[in-house]
Amino acid sequence: VIISLSRIFTKLLLSDEKENTVIFFFISIGMELTCFILHLLVKRTRFVRYYTSLPRKGHPEPRGASDHGMGYRIHHDVTAEDVRFEDRLQGQLGSPRGSPGPEAELAGSGTYMRFDVPRPKIKRSWPSFRAMLLHRYVVSRLIWAYMLSIAMTYFITLCLFPGLESEIHNCTLGEWLPILIMAIFNLSDFVGKILAALPYDWRGTHLLVYSCLRVVFIPLFIMCVYPNGQPTFGHPAWPCVFSLLMGITNGYFGSVPMILAAGKVSPEQRELAGNTMTVSYMTGLTLGSAVAYFAYSLTSTSHSSCFYTETSNGSFLGGY
Repeated sequence: VIISLSRIFTKLLLSDEKENTVIFFFISIGMELTCFILHLLVKRTRFVRYYTSLPRKGHPEPRGASDHGMGYRIHHDVTAEDVRFEDRLQGQLGSPRGSPGPEAELAGSGTYMRFDVPRPKIKRSWPSFRAMLLHRYVVSRLIWAYMLSIAMTYFITLCLFPGLESEIHNCTLGEWLPILIMAIFNLSDFVGKILAALPYDWRGTHLLVYSCLRVVFIPLFIMCVYPNGQPTFGHPAWPCVFSLLMGITNGYFGSVPMILAAGKVSPEQRELAGNTMTVSYMTGLTLGSAVAYFAYSLTSTSHSSCFYTETSNGSFLGGY
């Protein structure tokens, strides 16, 4: 929103196109650097460090546990085909002094077989590739609707913004129309993200349906530039209204799935769910940008109609 407003003010206050464009880019670069510095500062705050350290915190290892060669025991129920793990230290603390050993406890029962497994000296720092896929598959089965919803939302948006919207021109407003359309989209997208904070428990399938319904914006914006020279929605109010609606829905349905997906999994899987949702978000952006290149051919000559009309009129009047 701030960048869009800076472009409007630089174009209003400076008549030289090259000068106001250079100043606009310097303002944009300054905003990016400011956001980057603030990001580094916020990461060091006590509030952020507390919550980012929670997923990495594990249960502290009891003292003396590393001194024993046997870390845990495996109990195998032959009858029920059940396998359970028991911490060796807890088992030792729970047994009274003078009680028979662990092997003697189950002697003669024939139900459990106990094997003492030594604690591995070298722990694997990275999980195997198969384990990574399995974990993501389990999480994806729970949040698949939210993944598709956010991917579809940004896919449709990137098909139209900023590529196709920047090519919508009007003989009356001239170069101001693309600037106004983008400013309206950024402002309405900001409003949609604020509305996403309203408490409402969406079902994943409902979010996916409403995100797919946004595909109606694609033919609407195409009719704002096609056919070339005389588009179906030629009045400048039409693309402004479409951009307003698309921005609100993009901000809302692009934020709600990311918010709700973390609540559909266990606390231990929330970080992985966030990473999976980010991959879906980036997939939608990438595919939408690729489709936008093909849509550019529809607007390759639409902006030249006003130029040729003004040139022909000038030549016609000059002949008299």
